[in-house]
Amino acid sequence: MTSNTSTPATETLQYLKQPYGELAWLINAHAANQPDRIALDDGEERLTWGETAALVNQIAAQLQAEGLQKGQAVSILGTTTIRYALVYLGAIAAGGCAAPLTTSATPQQLAAMMTDSGAGHLFIDHIKRAELADSGVALPSLKHVMMDAQDDSDGAPFLFDWMADEGATPLDVETGPNDPYNIIYSSGTTGTPKGIVHSRQMRWYQMAVGEESGLGLPGQVTLLSTPMYSNTTLGIFVATVAYGGTAVVMRKFDCARWLELAQQHRATHTILVPVQYQRLMDFPQFDEYDLSSMALKYCTSAPFSAELKAQVVRRMPGALIEIY
Repeated sequence: MTSNTSTPATETLQYLKQPYGELAWLINAHAANQPDRIALDDGEERLTWGETAALVNQIAAQLQAEGLQKGQAVSILGTTTIRYALVYLGAIAAGGCAAPLTTSATPQQLAAMMTDSGAGHLFIDHIKRAELADSGVALPSLKHVMMDAQDDSDGAPFLFDWMADEGATPLDVETGPNDPYNIIYSSGTTGTPKGIVHSRQMRWYQMAVGEESGLGLPGQVTLLSTPMYSNTTLGIFVATVAYGGTAVVMRKFDCARWLELAQQHRATHTILVPVQYQRLMDFPQFDEYDLSSMALKYCTSAPFSAELKAQVVRRMPGALIEIY
């Protein structure tokens, strides 16, 4: 990843108009241009762009120091938090391939995913690690790094203790458009996990959505309530990061909490699946919350009935885009 200390915002926007670019370059550029703007917020922790870039660099540098190869997967398993997002971005910045694993998979399926991905590291939280240990399923030999706290049972290190020293930056890796960006696992018709590999070019097309999206503008906030192992989340997350916006992530969807966060943060962008829209429409206090800041909302992943769609358009401010 190339260090960037003086790139003006206009050059950042020009960079996004290129046929291909690297998210790592943009992360450093946003840290230089707007170091004090909030980049990530999960309700318990919040990080500025300056802090985010520094931590992503430290994670990427340590992954490289421990032998991560270009395009090699980095497995991530746990609740969606700021730290999860940092690991995801760090894997990309190191020249690797992020492999977020679904928390609803069985231990046998998770072991198969880890083996299939070829990962050398597993970033995990205590809840999922305990579940895997209790299952008795044989896991591939990966280095475990804890995203919440050190595991005293075997000394698996805590993320912030494990990563490279403050100020560290990763070595430049010549990644290209055909190199893998992430692997998303889907059950498939047989129930056996299937790894869907997205290239860096594919994600670039997805993140470089254009200035008209409103992403990255002053006051822009994306509210995310679906897990980070889901394409539903990742599409708008990487676009928000690319344009230097603010991403507020929820550990778990809850109607009241979603509405509180949308109002509190003056959320401008969000993505929800149809069942979440239905729950919000059915929530008795929905109309009591101020959602007037909402500019653009997405829906994807399941059938979205015309009746529900009409209700969302009528009662929720902002444009609606359905992706299917």
